Amino acid sequence: MQLIPAPAGVLEVDALWQQNNPNDPNTDTVALLCHPNPLFDGTMNNKVVTTMYRFARDNGMHVVRFNFRGVGQSTGEHDYADGEVVDAMTVLQWIAEQTSARKLWLGGFSFGGYVTARVAEQVLVSPHIWGLDDFEISKIALIAPSVEKNDSSDIDLPADRTFEIYGNADEVIDPSSMQDFAERLGIDVSIVDGAGHFFHGRLSELKKLLEQHTDNGDI
Repeated sequence: MQLIPAPAGVLEVDALWQQNNPNDPNTDTVALLCHPNPLFDGTMNNKVVTTMYRFARDNGMHVVRFNFRGVGQSTGEHDYADGEVVDAMTVLQWIAEQTSARKLWLGGFSFGGYVTARVAEQVLVSPHIWGLDDFEISKIALIAPSVEKNDSSDIDLPADRTFEIYGNADEVIDPSSMQDFAERLGIDVSIVDGAGHFFHGRLSELKKLLEQHTDNGDI
């Protein structure tokens, strides 16, 4: 764990570099992971985020997860997604300084899924503003994204690089809203039958689905 400078003070970051080398010549992909809503105890150690972390690690990616402002050792206060997008972009700028890898696998769960979608838009539309022109997004993984509780009506993501996974027994976000969101964007969807929002007892299935949606060309 380490603390990096950020607009709201500092952010707590956990980075795993393959071969303990951020410039490992055999690794050109970095996974950036965003956690669920901190107002409901969401942190980077959430089990769904940890599942994504293990998936990315086991598939040869560098992996970076972090705590949003006001969580753990990250300073500041919850900012209802706006500030959290800035947090994620700040971590991406830090990643650019640490490694020569320039392919991004972006993943987020729940509130973090919504933030991930907004981060992807920034990287795709305005990379020059953040000094991230060299980055290429390989995949955007939205796990039970909070598209109902946050305004997602104007989100626009590339259908060929974005996918969504959710459970049809989700008790936090209406599955129909996630399905409508996916249909509007034309993205791939995997539905885990009987799974709730936190995928209790279904994390191994989630990991397999992440693998199915990510082929060797994305890493």
